[in-house]
Amino acid sequence: MLIKAERSALLVVHVQARLAPAVHDSARAIANARVLMTAARRLGVPVLVPELSPGGLGHTVPEIAELAPQGSIVEEMHFSCVADDAFADRFRELDRGQAVVAGMEAHVCVLQGAMDLLDKGHEVFVVADAAASRTPENATAGVERLRAAGAAIVTTEMVVFEWMERADHPHFRELLALIK
Repeated sequence: MLIKAERSALLVVHVQARLAPAVHDSARAIANARVLMTAARRLGVPVLVPELSPGGLGHTVPEIAELAPQGSIVEEMHFSCVADDAFADRFRELDRGQAVVAGMEAHVCVLQGAMDLLDKGHEVFVVADAAASRTPENATAGVERLRAAGAAIVTTEMVVFEWMERADHPHFRELLALIK
């Protein structure tokens, strides 16, 4: 079950201004989400950035928002972005069977959204090094639960190399530089 650029979409879940500072190792998760977003742009993978209750949690952090394609940030009120009708419609319109999921918090919003995607029959890939929680224990528990439910647990590098498929890909050198 490899991740295919033409079959997948990237979801960067709830990486928001008032939440990120409270999240353990948020800088690493944000940096890896940026790598994923840059690779997605170069490789034609659609990106959606759900934003939970921005009045309470603030808007998407600038480091992520600046890479978000026009119209990809979707405000919603559910811990599972997929439970929000507007977001679910946007994801469905992409017509992608695979979801690559990163964001915050791994044991709440990432977990619930990924579980809903699994329930709807999608192949789900949770990017462990681009997902984080307030405590490492919560992040680990979220990832372990998703693995047990059938999500594939991957890393940023795994996603980028699977999207490219080949060493002679036209963007190979550029994307390799992002992960070195």
